[in-house]
Amino acid sequence: MENSGISRGSRTLVTAVAIAALLIALYSVFSQLSAPKVYDADDTEITVSAGDRFSVKVADDPADGYRWIIAEPRPDPSVLKAAGERVVTAGRPPTGSGTARYLSFEAVRPGRTDLRLLRCRRCGTGAADEKGARSLNFRVTVG
Repeated sequence: MENSGISRGSRTLVTAVAIAALLIALYSVFSQLSAPKVYDADDTEITVSAGDRFSVKVADDPADGYRWIIAEPRPDPSVLKAAGERVVTAGRPPTGSGTARYLSFEAVRPGRTDLRLLRCRRCGTGAADEKGARSLNFRVTVG
């Protein structure tokens, strides 16, 4: 074999780095494809497969005293179940401007159900009629 001026050790190192880069790229693509889908408040029609997890992202400001809840009538639990929530803050406290709340769900089995989110302070009976209350409605289809 002809000597190209590159030592065997250098070729091995280049090959190892190339393989590592390929594995990192594959991992990154797989992570993006398998990450739960995030829907915004404007996405009123949500279609997912049974077993999928997804989140609904809503604007949130913890300083204003309001919070987001899953409102009545609650989604059919045989089709959709709540799977937690998380808050991501982009702004500086105390205003929390740029704060988003991600309400997570898991699609249980095929069917269709309605999901209603309510932003309220007291969040009891009649909360939808509170001054400043806001509701979001979604039609969730699980295939």
